Order: sequence, then structure tokens, then C-alpha cells
Amino acid sequence: MRKVKTLGLLGTGVIGGGWAARALHFGIDVIAVDSNPKMEQWIRDAVANAEPALSRLTIAPLPAKGKLSFTTDAAAMARQADIIQENIPEQLELKQRVLAEVSRTAPADVIIASSTSGLTPTDLQRDMVAPERFLVAHPFNPVYLLPLVELVGGARTSAAAIEAAREFYTFIGMHALHVRREVPGHLTDRLQEAIWREILHMVNEDVATTGELDDSIIYGPGLRWAAMGTNLIYHLAGGEPGMRHMLKQFGPCLKWPWTKLEAPELTDSLIDKMVTGTQAQAEGRSIRELERLRDDYLVAIQQVLRQYNIGAGATLRALEARLYATQGAQAAAQSKDNAWPALTGSVRPEWIDYNGHMTDSRYHQVFGDAMDALYRRLGVDEAYRAAGHMFYTVETHNTHRAELRTGEMYRVESRVLKAEAKRLHVMHSVYRARDQVLAATGEQMHLHVNTFGGKTAAMPEPMRRTLEQLQAQQADQPLPPEAGRSVGAPRPASK
Repeated sequence: MRKVKTLGLLGTGVIGGGWAARALHFGIDVIAVDSNPKMEQWIRDAVANAEPALSRLTIAPLPAKGKLSFTTDAAAMARQADIIQENIPEQLELKQRVLAEVSRTAPADVIIASSTSGLTPTDLQRDMVAPERFLVAHPFNPVYLLPLVELVGGARTSAAAIEAAREFYTFIGMHALHVRREVPGHLTDRLQEAIWREILHMVNEDVATTGELDDSIIYGPGLRWAAMGTNLIYHLAGGEPGMRHMLKQFGPCLKWPWTKLEAPELTDSLIDKMVTGTQAQAEGRSIRELERLRDDYLVAIQQVLRQYNIGAGATLRALEARLYATQGAQAAAQSKDNAWPALTGSVRPEWIDYNGHMTDSRYHQVFGDAMDALYRRLGVDEAYRAAGHMFYTVETHNTHRAELRTGEMYRVESRVLKAEAKRLHVMHSVYRARDQVLAATGEQMHLHVNTFGGKTAAMPEPMRRTLEQLQAQQADQPLPPEAGRSVGAPRPASK
């Protein structure tokens, strides 16, 4: 299967817009196709609406954003895409026809996936050319923030296609869950619909309102589910004996006649109750307002879970590790003898202060990214830190020379000023990409520390030699004029 640089979207709508936002954010170009040309503006608006939340999800260095294009010609999209994601209405015959048509145009090594929430891949791949490259890749709304995607193969789907899809979805920050047996509704929707059926029964029987039922989840099990799901939580409920005691104690309840296996009839009365209840919960807020609220708390929850490396937080942490590693590799490949490493990035909207410029704290973050790239060049990784070794920053001095505004590209060049057994003196320079103007400098002193003892310690000799080589490579260049400048000293003349 091919390396994915371009995602083709068959159908736009809420799910297609979510796929576009996520892929573009992580550097994948997107070609969206829809029979209705008016959907071009819709999907562009959907991507713009998702961006503020996506930009806050992580501070890890991101690739340049992908480019979005739109067409009404599905065949033209299929000829250009490296992977195709279908998002058209849940009608079996319609999906079968459209997927078969696209498969006749898309090269045989292009994965074709469906976002279907309930149809089985065996049925969908029936008339396709090269059906072995087809699978279900079922996401969850909002696709750009919720990392889960269920991967389901059909009777003719190859293991290679499942693996290639897993690699792509993981690359764009998702948790790819392989559903080993195809069943209608896959996994998650079957669980969700069991709750949904009970909700409809209780509203229909006037047991509770929609708001009361949502409260019963929000303030209780919902908080637990975010990190541990249902089964592990029940295992905890069994005390030290765990799940075995839980089932012995509460298992008989499953035979009580209080659960409903079939949904009630959707009468006008029941529909009115559901609509009235949810409108009361919305309290006059628009769908867009509620989407922004939902996105804000989903970002915050994932960042909290990231601290504990659990659930969606573990997926986010793994994504960040890959982004940082990619940044370091790119910096090494692009480095020059007189300035290693050279990092690039763009100023994000949330980095801007009330003056419209990049705020002070984000310069520290950018210089930190530059140091992380240097650390990786030196072999400082998880194993190195676990062995009790690390550099600690003991002094930082920043100077600001020019402005950086939202969306502007920048380049960071780092220079080793001095490398000693226990000390590392580094200078970072941030340049504005559009005119190569020096925007800021960051001079730092780092100490190499034995973290177990909490004391300075000599760095490994190979590491010191590498630093000395970098210093030597830059020795014939003039010392940065800002180097050693104290606060309040005259500013060096601009060049």
C-alpha cells in the first residue's frame, strides 16, 4: 500500500468535515467530493470551526497544514487520492453503487474505507474492483477530536489493508481499534444503542426527562468511562477479588425484568418529548455554540488524561512523541554546518497576546522545542532519562527584535557556544520566514544532572564530543551579538 499524502473524501457533511479537519491539521492534503457544489463552502466552514479546538489539543510541533480542494467529480478525486474515505448516507444500495464506481478508477493499491456506523464491509465490498483493499473505518463525532476509529474487515479484506489503514489513522492521531469479527453496528454503536433504547423507554414512560437522564451519566459513570470504560470500572467495584466477585454479587440483577431489549415505537408524542427535553437543555444556545463548548471540554479532558497516560490521553501522548521525533529528524536532515538544528513552525492563534503578537511564554516553548531537537540529536531519549540522566535549564535570557503574528512561519537556528563536562551553553535565534528578519534570541545555560542523586554529573564522553564537533563547525561564524548581553545593556545594531 502507498504512503498517504492525499486523502479523498467521498461525501462531506458532518463526518466528512471532521475527517477533513483532522487530516489537514496533521499535514495531509484533502480532496473532498460532493454532488452538491454548495458543500464546498460548507466543508471549508466546518474546517475553520474545528481549527481553534484542534490548535489547543497539543503544543507538540505540527507539520505544515494540508491543502483542501473540492470537486464534484468523484473519478477525478479517485485518481489523485492515496486513501479514500466514504461518508455518504447510510443506504446499502447507494453505498454499494458508489463504492463500486470509485473502485474502478482508484488504483488497486489505494485503500478505500467507509465511515458507516452499522453496515457490514462484506456487503459493501460486494461489487468492488480489488475488494481486498476495502474496510470499514468508523469514526466518532467530532472526528477531529475523538480519536477512536473502528477498523472492520470484510470477507475479502486483506490483512495488509487493515495494517495499512491502521498506520494511516494512527499517523493522524487516532486510536485504531481492530474489530476482529464483523457484526452489524460494530462495537461502540451497539453499546451506545443499548443505552439509547433505555433512554427512549424511560422518556416514553415519563420516568425521567432527557436532561435528568443526561445528568445521570454526566455526574456519575460518564466521568469514570472517560478513562477506564465499563469493564475495568466493574472490576474495581468487586474489591480485591475483582470482576469475579462483582459478577457473583450483582450478576443476578441481569435477570430482573427492568431492561428493555427492543426500542419503543417512535410515536409523535415520544418525539415531542425528546425534542422538548433537548431544547430545554440547550437553553437557547445554537448548534455551533454547543459544538464549541463540546470541543473545549473534549480538549481539556484529553489533556488531563495525557498526564496519566490513559485512555485518549495515551493516544495523544503517543501522537506527540511521533511529532517530536519527526521534528528532530527533519531538523537533522535540513541542518547546515553553521547552524544546527534549524527548526520551522508557524504561530498558532492561541499564542497571540493582547497586542496581536506572539506572547512571551511561547518564545520559551519554541526555544524548548529547539532544545528537545538538540537532545534527540545527542541521544537523550526515554531510556536515557530512565537511567537517571538529563540536562536541567539553569539560566535563560531572551531578547525580542521583531514581531511574529498569527499564522506567520518562523525558523529557529541553534548554536552551541560552549560544551563542558557538566555545562552546555546554547544560543537559539528565531527568524521570521517571510523576510528572514531576526525576531528573537534565547540564550540558555544547561547543567547535566544525575536525576537520582539530584546533583550535577559529567555527561557521557561521546555526547560531549558530539557537542564539541557542533561547536567547532560553527566556530568560524561571528558570535551572535546578543550573546552574553545583560538586561538593560545597549542593544546590538541590526544587520
